[in-house]
Amino acid sequence: MTSYSKEVISDLVAGTLPWPQTRRVMSAYKDDDRFFKYVAVLQDRVGWKDPILLPVSDHLFICQSGDERVTRCECGHSFGDYRKNWKLKASIIVRNTEEALREIYPNSDIPDPQWMELREFICPRCGTMHEVEAAAPGYPIVHDFQPDLEGFYREWLGKPL
Repeated sequence: MTSYSKEVISDLVAGTLPWPQTRRVMSAYKDDDRFFKYVAVLQDRVGWKDPILLPVSDHLFICQSGDERVTRCECGHSFGDYRKNWKLKASIIVRNTEEALREIYPNSDIPDPQWMELREFICPRCGTMHEVEAAAPGYPIVHDFQPDLEGFYREWLGKPL
């Protein structure tokens, strides 16, 4: 089995790995410690020491903060308990008018604002947009997932959390 160094994984995450090598890395069987190398690369990129337990997206992580597990932005902003919907503590831009939708779709068809709105979830500290939802007006904010961290580590990674 092929094993890749932390440096190669870092270049992959940064988008600087040449395409032929990127394709080989993506197509090959994953090394047993790939997840841990990936998390180590992400940990090196953030300016805080709380250990990353699970990446949620490119700039959003579940981490161990003292006795708590929280959802944290790359900038360090905490959205609180990872089991709760982090989006409820984000800054939210709702695009629910033709004018607001034209800001992002200036030259194309737009959805009917009576049938759909776009919700942009943004870190209140650094301004990173973490997610966008397209939903019917009035539809509750979606709680994407609540991972079983212990089960993931035990059953998928074969290590205790």
